[in-house]
Amino acid sequence: MERYQPIVINEEVRLHCIKTDKFKTNLVSVYFQRPLLREEVTHNALLSMLLPRGTRQYPTAQNISMELENLYGASLGSDVAKKGERNILQFRLQVANEAYLDDKNIFSKGLNMLDQLISDPYLEDDQFSSSYLKQEKENLTEKIEGRINDKIKYAYERCIEEMCKNENFALYEYGKKEDLPKITGEQLYHHYGKLIESSPIDIFVIGDMEQGYIEEKVRKTFQFKRQNLVSGIREQVHHKPSKVLRIEESMEINQGKLNMGFRTNVPYESELYEPLVVFSNILGGGPNSKLFKNIREKESLCYYIFSRIEKFKSLMLIGSGIEFEHYEKTVDLIQKEIYEMKKGFFSEEDIDSAKKGIITSIRSLTDTPGMLADFYYTQTLSKNFDSLEDIIKKIEKVKKDEIVQAAQEISLDTIYFLKGKKEVAEK
Repeated sequence: MERYQPIVINEEVRLHCIKTDKFKTNLVSVYFQRPLLREEVTHNALLSMLLPRGTRQYPTAQNISMELENLYGASLGSDVAKKGERNILQFRLQVANEAYLDDKNIFSKGLNMLDQLISDPYLEDDQFSSSYLKQEKENLTEKIEGRINDKIKYAYERCIEEMCKNENFALYEYGKKEDLPKITGEQLYHHYGKLIESSPIDIFVIGDMEQGYIEEKVRKTFQFKRQNLVSGIREQVHHKPSKVLRIEESMEINQGKLNMGFRTNVPYESELYEPLVVFSNILGGGPNSKLFKNIREKESLCYYIFSRIEKFKSLMLIGSGIEFEHYEKTVDLIQKEIYEMKKGFFSEEDIDSAKKGIITSIRSLTDTPGMLADFYYTQTLSKNFDSLEDIIKKIEKVKKDEIVQAAQEISLDTIYFLKGKKEVAEK
């Protein structure tokens, strides 16, 4: 696998080529970077669902599907994501490698379809179709309301929302249901135009093609107008909580969901970031972790337990599923495990096991072109151009004293507990 230096093809439009023969298809991912803001997060989510409905040349989803079949089963899609306090609108094309086909223009044809999806949407009276808009508002409402169906993820996100209540990181990437009735086709089209013109754009192409060939096709296809460009921001990550916030909510559930949010005060630019990642993995990275062995297996207090780092906001989140009556004991034991690790009460065997787990996860990023593109885009946002092997080497070099040092600024900020309604009634 070879990653070429990024090419600037327009103002704040960069092309990133990653050459690999691992996949039978080529992937093109186009990322539009927006600030994560209350006033536009719902608009961006709605656009990600509306734009794939039709283009001027292919006005229905059926028209698009038929054309994709003509491109040997190519796929098109879009979605939104939250990376720190950035709201990312992503468009992607996956198309067969033309080296295996008689038609040597498949990549160009696929790029043209992707460009139409992004730049030439289906309109009625110079605004988005009212029927498409109505349907996608309903779909987005269902998606937002459906958050509660995945209780583990819901509790995790709710902990972040409470912890970062006065920060944009608290915003849900699919926005707010109450915003939807106010969004008109004309208003959304105006926002769309501003987004296309002013957002930093990164185009990632992953496949078995030469950079020069890709650059020629991309320059010929994408002609983004550029004006009033928005600049990327760096999140505020240094924070010392004055007191621990405790939030409890109730729902019709049989198993409590406990989440604890910590401020680490270790930015990803720091040399202590890799040691922090190793710390989190020793603590709650898998079946060999402290939390798993001591709280799940030894004490039998939880059904699952994990620790995770939120890179861009320098947070550490611990999540677990517990019986309602085990709440206080589990909180105490989690804090005890962190206290002991801060004191250096962990072994070289713990460190080696954590490193192996992290390295396995890093290597798995090459399993699909989508994961690979997302990894390198995340690296681009953080202005870090380390390869996967570079990161693995950094992890391998982490020493115990660095892990202990990285842990010293970790402070408990928020405890969120999702419990059953029956338990509330009994109290």
